This record gives sequence, C-alpha cells and structure tokens, in this order.
Amino acid sequence: MSLHIANGMYGAVVIDPPDLPPVDQEYLLVQGEQYYGPAGAPGNADKIAARTPDAVVFNGYPNQYDRTPLTAKAGQRVRIWVLDAGPNESLAFHVVGAQFDSVWKEGGWLLRCGQAPGQASGACTKPGIGGSQTLDLLASQGGFVELSPPAAGHYSVVNHEMTLAERGAHGVLAVTG
Repeated sequence: MSLHIANGMYGAVVIDPPDLPPVDQEYLLVQGEQYYGPAGAPGNADKIAARTPDAVVFNGYPNQYDRTPLTAKAGQRVRIWVLDAGPNESLAFHVVGAQFDSVWKEGGWLLRCGQAPGQASGACTKPGIGGSQTLDLLASQGGFVELSPPAAGHYSVVNHEMTLAERGAHGVLAVTG
C-alpha cells in the first residue's frame, strides 16, 4: 500500500465548511513523498520502509513553487488548503514572515479570524484575536489556513520539518504591493 501511495495514487477533495466566507486568493497544496527506484521500477519499497524519501513535494514536483510562486497582493485574504498525502512523513505547514489568523483542521476550527470561541461566523473584519504559525498534519490529514500578508515581498512556504523542506517541500508566496 505504501508504494502505491508514494507513486502518487492520491488526491484531494475540498469540502468547504458551512458559512465559509470568500477570500481573494485560494490555493491547494498536497504534500507527497517520492522514493525513486531503478529506471523503469515503480519506486523503492526499501526506502519507503526506511523512511528516506528522495523528494518531498507539493503537488507532485519538488521546488515548483520556487520557480512559479503562489501570488497575492499585500493585505489580501489568502486561504491555503493543505493535505498531507504521505505515505509516511508529517507536515508542519508554515509561511515564513506571516501569521495565520484562521486554522481549520480535520473538520473543525482551531482558530477563526476575529472571533472568540462560540461567536457567529462571518467574513474576517477584525483580525487579531489569536494567531498561529504552523498547521500540523500527520499523513492523510488535511485542513486550511488563512492569512493576510502584511507587505509586499517573498514569503517562504515550507514544511517546517526542515529536512523535508530541503527535499523539495517548499516554495514562495510572492506578494505585491
């Protein structure tokens, strides 16, 4: 089964929570691991068992969002859906230099922009009640984060398990003014 998953036999289905307000930009990142085998082979089961991926990627390709960044404008609301497809490694999703004001994980709010627990839903009009740096996901878990990048610049998007980021689970959110 793990070789099947490591070969990309997975996908994501997004089901918006009730009353989810619109955002300016929305992205979906699926983290997967790649375990290369000999030419023509479907992968390397021994590397999977040893948990030594050759690459850890967002949406199938290492480093693709360094070359083709995600984009937004300063102050825009950005929602990033994240799924850790595995088969083995966890994901500590982090955007360097920004803070998540909303976090949804496995079917429930962990943090909701501008709202204390139990408040009615609605668009984010008052950020600042709480904040998060990382969405932690085990293999097969998913959720989303929302943020409003404060200024123009290049914000690194990483798996904060840095050895996994160094294997390709990183990219850039390019924010213009």
